[in-house]
Amino acid sequence: MATSASFKDNIYAYLDSLPTQTFQRLFSNPATCLVILRLLSTLPKQVIMALLYVDRPVPLDDMQRWFRPGHRDQYKATLQELRKLHIVTEEQHALVMNPVFQVQLRNALTGGGNHQSFGVPCQTRDKHHVDTAFLDAYATDKWESILHFMVGTSATSPPSMGVLGLLQRSGLMQQGTAQTGGGEGSAGRLIITNQGFQFLLQDVSTQVWMFLLQYLDLAGNLQMDLVEVLHFLFQLGSLELGADYSTDTLTPTQLQMLEDLRDYGIVYQRKKRSRRFYPTRLATTLTTGLSNISRNMGQAGVSVDPAQTSTVATTEGGFIVLETNYRLYAYTDSPLQIAILNLFVSLKARFPNMVTGVVSRDSIRGALSHGITAEQIIVYLTTHAHQYMRDRSPVLPITVTDQLRLWEMEKNRIRPSEGYLYSDFLRQNDYNVVLKYAQELGVVLWHNDERRMFAVTPEGHRAVREFVHRKVTRNNSENRPVPGR
Repeated sequence: MATSASFKDNIYAYLDSLPTQTFQRLFSNPATCLVILRLLSTLPKQVIMALLYVDRPVPLDDMQRWFRPGHRDQYKATLQELRKLHIVTEEQHALVMNPVFQVQLRNALTGGGNHQSFGVPCQTRDKHHVDTAFLDAYATDKWESILHFMVGTSATSPPSMGVLGLLQRSGLMQQGTAQTGGGEGSAGRLIITNQGFQFLLQDVSTQVWMFLLQYLDLAGNLQMDLVEVLHFLFQLGSLELGADYSTDTLTPTQLQMLEDLRDYGIVYQRKKRSRRFYPTRLATTLTTGLSNISRNMGQAGVSVDPAQTSTVATTEGGFIVLETNYRLYAYTDSPLQIAILNLFVSLKARFPNMVTGVVSRDSIRGALSHGITAEQIIVYLTTHAHQYMRDRSPVLPITVTDQLRLWEMEKNRIRPSEGYLYSDFLRQNDYNVVLKYAQELGVVLWHNDERRMFAVTPEGHRAVREFVHRKVTRNNSENRPVPGR
């Protein structure tokens, strides 16, 4: 389950996959260098600040003295993190900071250089100026429209085609079929997946970055300049909420991005051809911490870690009460939260500020058919448990959590596999010979020695069938077994 740490790991994993030449271009932008500094762990960040104004290589022996004795593991981990991002290199047993990164980070911290990497504020007053409250409402509406679509509600207008394509590409949703358990009329319609349900459990900042990482992959396939894309995303994280910025300095790639980012609620632009844009809170908090968004944007998304006190569930109080008789009471009027509950709860009644329902075998099997796991449901219920339940230990009734896992085990007990059945062996010796050969190939799916039957994989069928004809049929033409059917 994603937390702040896993969010950073995802960013690091993506940056680590980039070639050295790409990093050289990335480091040419002061705003990007500042963002990378923010994403570093505490110790690497301190090392960077200590080396920033050192213009000569630092011997590794001297570097190691910066760490307390007995903390060699921290020393190695710090250097490894900096090397992976190409911030430092080793030359002749000394540490050298990337000169481009060093110069541009100095410019970012001191305001030096002649660059516009932190955006260009508009010099003229906007006749249609919008305030922070409007931007928050706009971002919430755009982002929640995506979440509402994922859970199958029509509370808001559907997202754009670009968003729908990204939802499917990222595996958060898939085309509904009879096999995916989408129900009647689901064929051809996008339905939520296991990854999609897990996505709903994340805090908003993690959700946004998951989207943006998929967008980066898509941008690469569309032959967009990845460096310009990353520069603009990192630039947005450095802008001021409520201020309007000019589009005149943006590249064609970044202008194309504006249209996509509007659909996510990351930026606001009154018209497509408008020469100014406003970053929303989704943009300005991309690189300044994860708890700010959840606190200011409401329950559009939450962390799945019950121990995190910065999440909406723990800050504003949980809303779910679950009894040992499987009855559930949710004190909420949020259409989004009710729609999420409807994925695994059979809702019975709805009141102005509360809904009631039952966690039943059928409702859980419906959720399991979408790929949602019992553990995900348990974590969701725990995260959103009412304070009345949080005063207990354990938070959820053990009888309910155990039953959820049993229902999942029941569903997973039988797993269908495509294969070929071999049967009607008249002689035990023939059966033993063919089964042994199939087992040596590693293609046996199932066998029943009493009934002289076994099944093999489609890949192994041809080899076993040829063995039957070559060995058994030739040796016993009268008692020929029926080949795979």
